[in-house]
Amino acid sequence: MERADAARNRRAILRATEELLTTHELAEVSMDRVAAAAGVGKGTVFHRFGNREGLMRALVESQIESLSLAVASGPPPLGPGAPPAARLAAFFDAVVELASRNVKVMAAFERASTDRLNSPVYLSWHAHVSGLIASASPALDADLTAHLLLGSLHSDLMLRFLKTGETDRLAAGLRSMVATLLR
Repeated sequence: MERADAARNRRAILRATEELLTTHELAEVSMDRVAAAAGVGKGTVFHRFGNREGLMRALVESQIESLSLAVASGPPPLGPGAPPAARLAAFFDAVVELASRNVKVMAAFERASTDRLNSPVYLSWHAHVSGLIASASPALDADLTAHLLLGSLHSDLMLRFLKTGETDRLAAGLRSMVATLLR
């Protein structure tokens, strides 16, 4: 169980990082700057997150927690109870919507991440997507197809669409790709 002061510091650090990313480029968001904005020592930031990649990963994970809950136990079509193809389309819509609200955070995570394929977020999303693909279309290689679909979320192209306000186009393209694959 996390101590109350440690939890408070973690929340302050994540909030400060998010706020700094709204007004600064990633290269300008140093651990020193985060510590000062959060009102904690630099050592606290390093002790809690290890490095900037760990900090960005934790920030992304905190932002997708509600999405993970909706996938696991929320109402259909994102949550259980809808057909696999509908859940898959809803999942990608939700990811695009989340990313569009947090473009700089997602971009920072993309640039800071060196082992994205082994992150808890990616592994969880891959398990979810591959399970839905296997249910919807057993003839497909669900593992590979899930990697390919999720790979489309981790690209400079996706960030470009988000930054230029083409969120609807991006979501429609992902829905179309999912529908085509699952025919």
